[in-house]
Amino acid sequence: MNNNSMNNVLSRRQLLSTVSAAAAGAMFLRDSICRAENPAANVEDRGAKLRITSLRGFRVGTKAYMKIETNDKIVGWGEVTGLDPNVAVALAQSLFELLNGENPTRIEHLWQKMYRSHRDMRGGPFMTHVISAIDMALWDITGKAWGVPVYRLLGGPTRDKIRVYPTAKAVKTGTGGPHPFSGNPSEVKELVKRVKDARDRVGVDGTVMFDAHCAVPPPMLIQFANAIEPYDVLFIEEPAVPGNIEVFKRLKQSIRVPLATGERDRTIWGMLPYLQERAIDILQPDCGHTGGISQMKKIATLAEAYFVPLAPHNTCSELGLTASMHVAASIPFFLIHEAYLDGHIMPPGVAKKNWQVDKDGNASLPEGPGLGVEVDESMFEKVNADPRKIFKWPTPKQPDGSVTDY
Repeated sequence: MNNNSMNNVLSRRQLLSTVSAAAAGAMFLRDSICRAENPAANVEDRGAKLRITSLRGFRVGTKAYMKIETNDKIVGWGEVTGLDPNVAVALAQSLFELLNGENPTRIEHLWQKMYRSHRDMRGGPFMTHVISAIDMALWDITGKAWGVPVYRLLGGPTRDKIRVYPTAKAVKTGTGGPHPFSGNPSEVKELVKRVKDARDRVGVDGTVMFDAHCAVPPPMLIQFANAIEPYDVLFIEEPAVPGNIEVFKRLKQSIRVPLATGERDRTIWGMLPYLQERAIDILQPDCGHTGGISQMKKIATLAEAYFVPLAPHNTCSELGLTASMHVAASIPFFLIHEAYLDGHIMPPGVAKKNWQVDKDGNASLPEGPGLGVEVDESMFEKVNADPRKIFKWPTPKQPDGSVTDY
């Protein structure tokens, strides 16, 4: 190659380099201008640097409250129900090993990390109940970090109010205790009277539900259900003890009153058989049992595919109840929500909600940020001093002394 050819090659290379540099500069300038003009490009991820620094469990009467703290001073609260609170606190302290230093806004990741951490404890009620409370607290933190109610993070509200019970126009009556297999006319008649009295109390424009509580054996339940058809019961709750889907299928084939269950079933895997076998009309997951807000939202979506609404079960205080209400606010297929207020579960002031129930039995949506519940730790000692607020293992039995379901 002669000198002229070499010079031409160098000139072309220099020209290409100059053009490339100019193009790169133009692209950088353009991107900078676009970022400046695009608000989304300037939004700071306020959760990126959050880290969990502590997890503390508190026995509060028969419940356990979980408090998660972060390096940014944002605190989240959750509630465990249906479990010895001393056991719940100890298990939560053990689970902190999996949460320490983690980003609390990675809620799904942390749920999976806890639930699947030990192959021999996966899906157990003790583990899942405690995870439920931790999950609530993580959602509480995340909502506070973004300054919005949790239901905004779940897709936004699908309704303006949430129907609850018990109220003057929506009541649930129960069995009055375990019943034997006999189903004698006098026993069936006594249960039917409970439903009739409830219907008379709320009128034809009110709602009546019946909680079988797994305490009415299937043969007697079939007799009873056929007798209450004239009273238009919204649903019979817990028609059978969970564990054998064939029992639920047999009851569904024999009973025309809608059947509801789910409070003793956990996660999407526990609910799926009812839907696949068309054995239930209404699902009743409990946010404090089933895996928290994360699982309850998934259960609602699963049920939606089968056109089955949720009527969430809840025996939490205002803390866990409000967590469940955030899910109810965000799902399309919803029927009615169990909600015990006025100190029924926990003395007033321990967990302070910011929503109200109107005269028609409809609750307003929780206000944010987070769950929208203030917890007063100074009242824990007072609650624990009440001898009526001590967890005791139930001992249900039949008149002959045999153990029974209740």
